[in-house]
Amino acid sequence: MDSDEDLQARGRALSSPVRLRILRLCLHRARTNKEIAEALGLNPATTLHHVRTLLTTGFLAAEDTRVGNRGAKEIPYRATGLSRTSRVPHSAPALVETFLQEIEGLEPSEIDVWRVGVRLNDEHRTEMMGRIRAVFEDYARRGPDEDGTATSVMLAHHLDRTAD
Repeated sequence: MDSDEDLQARGRALSSPVRLRILRLCLHRARTNKEIAEALGLNPATTLHHVRTLLTTGFLAAEDTRVGNRGAKEIPYRATGLSRTSRVPHSAPALVETFLQEIEGLEPSEIDVWRVGVRLNDEHRTEMMGRIRAVFEDYARRGPDEDGTATSVMLAHHLDRTAD
């Protein structure tokens, strides 16, 4: 069982949009710190700080060291999947900011968005969210398709206080 200190450290690790983006980049393919920095447009030293935080909290794992183009030692990192099962209270702002960063620069045709308003009692709202979560979890457990394209899905649920 994790200590309160471990849970707090994991919560802090997942409160950063940069770290959430690093986990997404390393989900299906191991990447070196340099590759991560280039993909995110960040300084490698800044990226290394985030990578180390994710390593110490168990969200990233280092793979076998390899030799790069110029003979330098490179360590590829892969997401462990722990973030998928880690519930972090009050994480919505970081998740929304991560989503906004990930879609920045995409064409409108590259983003499939839908929105629906419904009026449900607590029982039916809980049922709906459980069914949606089950679909997400089912696809996440399946693992990547060899011929697949990396895809991100975000679902946000909120009570509409203005519609009452």
